[in-house]
Parts: sequence; structure tokens; C-alpha cells
Amino acid sequence: MFGRLRTGIENGLYAVIAILFFVALMVFFRIRIRGRQNIDKNAEYIAVARHRSYWDIPVLVVTLGVSNRVHFIARKGLMHGNPLLLPLIRIFSTIIDRDNFGKSDFRRMLAAMKRERLIGLFPEGTMKDRVDAKAGVIHFAKLSGKRILPINISCAGPYPPKYPLQFSRLTVSIGKSFTVSELHDDEIDANSRAEQYQQMSEQLMLRVDNA
Repeated sequence: MFGRLRTGIENGLYAVIAILFFVALMVFFRIRIRGRQNIDKNAEYIAVARHRSYWDIPVLVVTLGVSNRVHFIARKGLMHGNPLLLPLIRIFSTIIDRDNFGKSDFRRMLAAMKRERLIGLFPEGTMKDRVDAKAGVIHFAKLSGKRILPINISCAGPYPPKYPLQFSRLTVSIGKSFTVSELHDDEIDANSRAEQYQQMSEQLMLRVDNA
């Protein structure tokens, strides 16, 4: 009983946040969304996008829609940010120590993957330029059986925005989902599993860019 009540409250809060995000993105970024027909409401996904701005999180929430509540994998450093956002981070994400990833982080991520229908993850793990995608998406998609849903955030103008007035126009495209086995069918030529997963991660990001 209490569990259902808590879920209902969280879903209601998520809906309110998603609506507020939608208004903000329409006003500042004139966001356009394509490819929602590629989301099967009965399927489980890891939604994947490049990470270039803190706006990426609201963008994914709005892109996937109120009925597709997304649970994020967040780095520990966010806990030292704006204290007003900490309750939301705790409710709608799983916190991991990206820099010292250990067994407890692995267990938390795997539990979230199995518990939540839709996971939001940024494979690069940072907003810095020229950073290779980590292989975590490949590992956890394989373990959880979730399909990978590529999302391409493209912009006409500065992104991240240059405050206070320079906001770009955003077009977000949702590509067709795929499994790890389908990704493995791409041109992968590696000797070790680590090399194989790294090449698969590179192919994954190509699919994101072409969504």
C-alpha cells in the first residue's frame, strides 16, 4: 500500500517537473522532437545521448515524455551541487562514484537497470570535449537485456547556451532501438573483450550521432 502511494507521488512529481521543463525548453530553445514512434511502451530501454550541457537532462525528460519516466545514472559529484536539487537527484537517479567505480556502484547500477523500465545514461560520463565513451552501456545492456535507444541532440547556435540571451534552437531525434547483439554485428575486429567493448561503444556513439 505504502509502496504504491509512494510511486504515485513520485510519478505525479515527475509529471509536474516534465511539464515545467517542457515550457522552459520551448521558450528558450524552441525544441523540436522527432522519432517518438520509435518508443515501444512495452519495451525496456537504456536511453543514450552525448553529454554537452546540464540542459541535457531536461532535454531527455521532455523528449521521452511524461509517460516514459526516465531514471538517470548520476555521478557522485552532483551531490555537491545546488542543495535544492538534491532531493530530486536522490529520487530520480542512482548515484555512482564514476572516478572510483567499485562493487557497490556496480550493484546499485545493476539493481536500477533491473528495477526501472527506462534508464538515462551519458556514455562519455562528462561534458568535456574529446572524451571516449565508456563501455558501461554495453556491459549493463547485456546484463539487463534492455534495448539501447539512441538520442541525438542537435543545435543551431551555442550549446551550452551563452547566458543571458544566446540560446540555440534544439532538434532532438530518437533513433530506432537496438540490442547489444545487433551492435556486435557491426564492424568489430578486436582480440580482447575490453577492445571489443570499446569498439562497440564507438559504434554505439555513431548510432547516436546518426539517430
